[in-house]
Formats: sequence, C-alpha cells, structure tokens
Amino acid sequence: MALSTRKTAFAQVTALAAQRPLHTAFAWIHNNPQTIMDWQAQLVAIPAPPIGEQSRGEAIAALFADIGLVDIATDSLGNVTAVVPAAHLPAESSGPVVVLSAHLDTVFPASTPVFPTVTREGGILRLSAPGACDNGAGLAALLAIAQGLIQAQVELPVPLIVLANVGEEGEGDLRGVRYFYKASPYASRVAAHIVLDGAGADAVVTQALGSRRFQITVTGPGGHSFTDAGTPNPIAALAGALAVVAETPLPSEPRTTLNLGTIHGGTSVNSIPESATASIDFRSTSPDELVRLEVALHRAVEDAVERTNAAEPALSARSRGLLAFTIDKIGDRPAAQLPADSPLLEMLRSVDRHLGLRTDLRLGSTDANIPIARGVPALSMGAGGEGSGAHTVAEWYTDKDRELGLRRILLLTLAMAGWAAEQ
Repeated sequence: MALSTRKTAFAQVTALAAQRPLHTAFAWIHNNPQTIMDWQAQLVAIPAPPIGEQSRGEAIAALFADIGLVDIATDSLGNVTAVVPAAHLPAESSGPVVVLSAHLDTVFPASTPVFPTVTREGGILRLSAPGACDNGAGLAALLAIAQGLIQAQVELPVPLIVLANVGEEGEGDLRGVRYFYKASPYASRVAAHIVLDGAGADAVVTQALGSRRFQITVTGPGGHSFTDAGTPNPIAALAGALAVVAETPLPSEPRTTLNLGTIHGGTSVNSIPESATASIDFRSTSPDELVRLEVALHRAVEDAVERTNAAEPALSARSRGLLAFTIDKIGDRPAAQLPADSPLLEMLRSVDRHLGLRTDLRLGSTDANIPIARGVPALSMGAGGEGSGAHTVAEWYTDKDRELGLRRILLLTLAMAGWAAEQ
C-alpha cells in the first residue's frame, strides 16, 4: 500500500524527528565517533572471504550482545540476527518487522594481509584497510544505529531485526540474504528491508541488476599432439562456442551485457588437452534477457561440441573417445525494481527533504536484489562517511559526514517501522 502523497510522508517524518528520544539517539551517535570507528576497525581486522565469514560473524554476535541486542542467533549459513529490545514488542509475534542489514564478507582471500590503521586529522577519523568501506562501514553503522536506539530507549512500533549476513560478494551470490528469506522465522513478516553497504549518503540502489554466471567445461580423451592427432580438442570446441556467444546481439534497452571472464585448460603445447574450462557473466535489468542469453549459451556449446565430434579427424579417432560438456550455473541474482510509488521511496524522499539531502536512485547488484524481487520494499544505501579504493588493498574510509548518514538511516528506519505498524 503506497502512501497517498509525499506531503503525508513528510509530515510523518517531521513529527518523528521532533520526538525527544530520537534526539537522544542522535546525541549518542554525535558523541561516540571513536567508539563507532573502533568497532569498524575491530571487524575489518578479521578476514571474511565470501565462504569464510565465521570468525567475523562470531565477533559481531559478541558485539550485538555487548550493546544490548536480544534474541541473538546464528543460522546454519552463518547469518547473525538480533533484535532491538522493546518490552511491549515480542519478536516471536506474527506481526510485521523491519530489517536493517549489512553484509559480513569482503572480496579478499583469507590470506590477504589486513592491518587496520586509524588516524585522526582535523577531527576526522580515517581507517585504512582492505574492506574499510565495503563493508566495514555498513557493519559499523548497523551497530551504531542499534546502540543509539537502545541508549535512547526509543519506543519501536514494530520489531527491528538487525542482520549481519554472509555471502554478498562475488561467489557468495547473495546466499546469506537468499537463505534468510528462505529459512528465517522473520522472513514472511518483513515489511521493509534497508541494506547498508559501503560509504556515502547521496545515492541508493532501487533497481536490482540481475546476473547469471556459468562455468563451462569441455572434456575429452586427450593425447599426444602428433601420435594422437585427430583426437577432438576441448579447447578448440570451447573457443568456438565462446566465439559464437560473444557475437550474440545485445539490446541497449533493457541494458544487457555479457563477459567472457576466464578460460583455461591443457597441460602443454604438445598435448591434446583433456579438458578446458571457461566462465561467463551475463547481466541485465531484464529477467527475459538473462533467460535468452542462457539459452544462447547452451545452444552454442552443444553445437560446438557436436560439430567437433562429427568432424572427419574426430571420427577417425573415435575409438579414443569423443568430447562431452557440462554447464554449471555458479551465480544467479534476480533482476527487479522498487516500484516508483513504493512507501519506502516516499519516506526516503521525505527524510532527505528534512535533512536537506538529495539522493540519486541507481542500478546495482546488492543484497537488496533478493527482497525487491520478492516484492518487499527494499533498497541499498551507503552508511555515511567518505571512502575510496573499494575492492583493493588500498581501501580507506573517513567518518566525515558519517553522523549525517547515520541520522538519515535512523530516521528512515523508524519512519518505515511506523508505516509498517499502520498496515
């Protein structure tokens, strides 16, 4: 159910912002920049590759307990959930909830050296370390918002679920949030989901960029390049298939891309390879385009292998065996878009108006893909502050304007909690 007018939403935000407990929460955030940065540095120091977030998850669960969150639980995948305490709102009821989440994982292998360094210049704190922004900033914001609410004893109209999830980056394939919506007891009750990812306070992701990723493997008997000449060659077949895929027509609208990411195989220059493997990435704002490209990939690989097996040299060497292939889907992120009349967008615009901010709506691939595709009002936004070098070892973050970003998140979260309570 959409709000009737933007003015109505703005009136709700204005009334909310005037409440004394909210000012107390703002004051806690204002007075504790060092505590927030210490949390961020502590978590960033713990390696958390997409399939290895356990230690960081254990650390944030301990921090959840330290700041006073309740009903802390870690699911079988490693997602950590907790609830902002409110005596009159049992989390186990059947009513709506609002979710505030940030992903635990980084793009870096566990072996990446991480030595977080915090410096201060002119009252601004700076953290230098891989993962400082993505997603140290989001995790620190998660803790700061929860602690501000607890310290101010803000009365929540619906339960606020805090989620530190695994598997957002790369090969993680959004597995953490995907599992939350599959298995969490809160899943069917989510009225709104706000994802905190990286730094900044001037953009939000409301259009979910879909992607499908595949690994193609072609296998054969292999052999000596001279003695076994004529034996079908997996690299030749795979290269032919990829050349066809690369020529697949792509529309400019809806925007669609394909990328041949990796290819490898073979043993030596004078050996007919026994296998060849490639990976490919399709992206689009349209689910139909992703299906079309997947079909084109399967057809190209099947045709290339059949053509190679049917060639005269291959038939002559048939006794040694022919080529076979497999195509494995290694990533699948749904494409979707937050409706233009979503109550979450109405509240966001009203919060920005109140704070004097201007937000750009953007396209991206984030944890918000999953709830948006399920019809849940959701978006992904920066956690405030400034940073650069994301996905590199030279990544850094400063808390300049972090306070403004956290106020924005806090107001939006409470505004959506109020909206959810009225539905």
